[in-house]
Amino acid sequence: MKKFTAIVIGAGGRGAAYAEIMKQHPDKFDVVGVADPIRARQEHIKNLFDLPEEACYPGFDEILSQPKMADIAIIATMDDIHTEPALRAIELGYDLLLEKPVAQTPEECIAIAQAAEKKGVSVLVCHVLRYTPFYKRVKELVMDGKLGDIMSAMAVEGVGNVHQSHSYVRGDWHREDETTPMLLAKCCHDLDIIQWILDKPCKKVSSFGELTHFKPENAPEGAPKRCYGTECPARETCPYCVEKVYLASDTWMSRTAARGYCKEFWPTKEELHTALADPKNNFGACVYHAGNDVVDHQVVNMEFEGGCTASLSMNAFNKGGRYIRLFGTKAELYANANDTEITIWDFETRETEKIPVKKTDESIAGGHGGGDTGIILELHEYLSGEYNGFCAADIDISVKNHLIGFASEKARRNDTIENIVDYCKRFNFEYK
Repeated sequence: MKKFTAIVIGAGGRGAAYAEIMKQHPDKFDVVGVADPIRARQEHIKNLFDLPEEACYPGFDEILSQPKMADIAIIATMDDIHTEPALRAIELGYDLLLEKPVAQTPEECIAIAQAAEKKGVSVLVCHVLRYTPFYKRVKELVMDGKLGDIMSAMAVEGVGNVHQSHSYVRGDWHREDETTPMLLAKCCHDLDIIQWILDKPCKKVSSFGELTHFKPENAPEGAPKRCYGTECPARETCPYCVEKVYLASDTWMSRTAARGYCKEFWPTKEELHTALADPKNNFGACVYHAGNDVVDHQVVNMEFEGGCTASLSMNAFNKGGRYIRLFGTKAELYANANDTEITIWDFETRETEKIPVKKTDESIAGGHGGGDTGIILELHEYLSGEYNGFCAADIDISVKNHLIGFASEKARRNDTIENIVDYCKRFNFEYK
């Protein structure tokens, strides 16, 4: 069995998660270098793999200025820092595990795909939902013909009100000019899943949605602009109070809120208080005064080749979770990613069948329901030349699915219906 070496560029939540899974499979992977501007994150990977100090770098420029030192580059930086490290790593001959979204613009996405093709390297994009037992089972049922021909699909991405407040109101993805639109930052997973399950080219899209709730005019009367350390009349009733979200328990959100303020990978309570008290730290801001501009609800309508239609609804106002309905000529399927069963109503027998789904230790919130582990294990097969699965999202198909998202955003902003083939032609990219 071939053992692959890897470097981690961006050792935050996603980069650290992939590295930790690689550590659990030492016969398949070894991490030999890390790059991250936050020293605590470097130290986490350094200690995990017993790396020498010279294998730790403050950023992608420093690590990619060295000769190629591994087989794989894991790129898990922020969205606006994907393109340059991806292109430089490709040029050095690295195969990539590239965190989604691929890049901030259609042009950058296409540039990465074209560079990988020219250099002859593999780029596997982290559409991790494909690798969950839940979505894999849905895909298998469709492939087996259990539903007949799919006529329509409905997918719902319930972001969760607290997750929305943390990541897309206070957090790193709260402004489109700094990252990507919500549809790409969060829902490129879901657009990818829809196309993967239907396995047909998308022809047209329309979209509607906006930022409605998390705005200054909806703040409780008398609410200050800073939540932490201030007197707010809504402190007891507001679900987004920083004490409830970050201080009540130790979660990945607490770790993110304190990054750059802590010496270790996980913050102490004192460090977390210090972080939230800093007026420069947006995680201590009131959610209604956080300077955000991304949508908090959106719907995308799609027409696929052959007349199949699909819709994706994303919104913040729920507990959180995904579900999908597929309407076929033989049966209807309903599946909730938080459940352990898939329900099928068969037209011929007029009976409901419950199909069990393998349970994992990873929730959709942490580990993406087994998807994080799944993609790392399939990465090994994919690069070993032993791959015979159906989940891998290479860079070409991922970019095509990203372009559905970019076209949907154009349709939402301009109140238009976008033809996907014509949209892609604007970038000299063939969609088929």
